[in-house]
Amino acid sequence: MAENLTTVIGKDCTFTGTVEVKGALRVDGRVKGKIISDETVQVGATGEVEADITAKSVTAAGSVAGTVITTVKFARQARGKGIGEVKTRGIVIEQGAIFHGSCQMDGLKPTVEKADKMVEKKNHV
Repeated sequence: MAENLTTVIGKDCTFTGTVEVKGALRVDGRVKGKIISDETVQVGATGEVEADITAKSVTAAGSVAGTVITTVKFARQARGKGIGEVKTRGIVIEQGAIFHGSCQMDGLKPTVEKADKMVEKKNHV
């Protein structure tokens, strides 16, 4: 993680509610509710998150259930598992990871529209 780690929820800690952090957050324990960070959220291998997450980027080695919204990247590591919706500009899912849900990638609309027009033009020739 490039940012300085400012907050850690330890493996023996359970938090219910909204966690709002200025800086990076690492979750090795359990969080249920909502997580908001202006930097990176890292869910460690022992981390269990049942929450909506909004952050610059999210890396998950543990389990995440909920909606994840990032402005840069979402990465599911090989041991990670999760269910829910991901909205991001970039996504990495390592081999062995489990992801059940949907993904919406920002910034693709112009590319998709251009591809659709190319296919339509080709079909009319």
